[in-house]
Amino acid sequence: MKPRTAVALTSALLAALVTVLAAAVGSDAYFTDPAALTGWYAAAWALFAAAAWSLRAVSARHVVPLVLAGSVAVAATGLLAEPRTSSDAFRYVWDGRVQAAGISPYDHAPADPRLAHLRDLWLFPQGAQCERPERFRIAPDTGQGACTRINRPYAHTIYPPVAEGYFLLVHALSPPGTRHKPFQVGGALLAVATSGLLLYALRRRGDGRAAAYWAWCPAVAVEAVNNAHADALSVLFTVAAFTVVAGRRPLGGALLGAGIATKLLPAVTLPGALSGLARRPREALAVLLPATAVVALGYLPYILVSDSSVLGYLSGYTQEEGYDDATVKNRYALLRLVLPDSWALPATLVVLAAVVAYVLRRGDPGRPWRGALLVTGTAFLLLTPGYSWYALLLVGLVALDGRWEWLGVAVAGAAKYIGGRAVGDPNLLGTVAYAVAALAVTGGWALRRAAAKRAGRAAPEAAPEATGRTRRTAPEREPEPPRP
Repeated sequence: MKPRTAVALTSALLAALVTVLAAAVGSDAYFTDPAALTGWYAAAWALFAAAAWSLRAVSARHVVPLVLAGSVAVAATGLLAEPRTSSDAFRYVWDGRVQAAGISPYDHAPADPRLAHLRDLWLFPQGAQCERPERFRIAPDTGQGACTRINRPYAHTIYPPVAEGYFLLVHALSPPGTRHKPFQVGGALLAVATSGLLLYALRRRGDGRAAAYWAWCPAVAVEAVNNAHADALSVLFTVAAFTVVAGRRPLGGALLGAGIATKLLPAVTLPGALSGLARRPREALAVLLPATAVVALGYLPYILVSDSSVLGYLSGYTQEEGYDDATVKNRYALLRLVLPDSWALPATLVVLAAVVAYVLRRGDPGRPWRGALLVTGTAFLLLTPGYSWYALLLVGLVALDGRWEWLGVAVAGAAKYIGGRAVGDPNLLGTVAYAVAALAVTGGWALRRAAAKRAGRAAPEAAPEATGRTRRTAPEREPEPPRP
């Protein structure tokens, strides 16, 4: 394909992707017609894959402007409507408001009558507005409202301190009456900033095309921007950490600690940051100590001003999500196909421990993101989570490493979360989706292994003949993985 044709085709596919995402975000189909919304999402992922494939034929000088322009356009679609498939952003608004009033967000649940003076008719509506399916009932009290937009209104907040600081910052910068929109704008800025950081990191290694795996991903438009999940901030910190950790371990550790203190989930990438350092304790501590210090210092101010536990609803959440009872939300779905339910959790711990040990001993310290992707992706396949925004972390790591086959795990999460509402057996759909994702990962590994073997066999054929003269050769480089 000629470079100009490739640019035109990629631009057309991006335009189609943006159009489909705009239609999906503009639709109120999550409750009214989840099957139609699933169709929009499937079309968006197909167009995303086609655009990423087309980008490989684009000349290098056009990659950066295309990726950045696409990132801005994709992120902008998330601003077209209020959060459609998650109510978490309303908790962010509330936590920011509570902190601005000088109250610890960990001390009171939103339904607590002692915070009634902070309520308004937008977050705590009345009358017919309470009949909508996305409202959550609360007991009548002396304050306004008998329902709220905030999910789990009787649970204390679960968010770590850096996330809470972000909520307060957005509240402080928001004009009065702007409601959820500042958090969506913040999500868009974080998404585009992550795209720029990925381009910077990848171009230093030779090619920035893989940045499109994040920049154009439908999950970014839906979850980071429209639903405004704080995961976008944790991904930015995590990508920044793995951009520098190989050469500047203390800084990388501190950035990773900030990511963990935003959403906890990036803790699963910590073994990746320690790739190959099992027998180099000094270098490992150069990562671990700054990460631990940042998390501890983040929690310290809230510990000092809070009367309740700063862990909030964390223990209740793990029980609610079935991490201790596999039958609650079809947790450990793939393992339970071959093992009894009671064995699923122990088996998960054993497999994860083996993968972590492999990364710590055999991982490449020069490419720590690869170990992080392996551990994180394996954890997703074992735990089979049902919330699609969790996969934002995985998408960021895929962009850093270029192993596109792991994106199937993000598709599986979306299929389980959105598509599950459109079928009679959502657990079956989730299991099938994650099984297909696991096959995709296995297939990608087999293709790369075969490509490496072919490259190894071809190497002797390329050796210069023995002519008595010495010829300079380029340093041996690892074969580049195939791109979609």
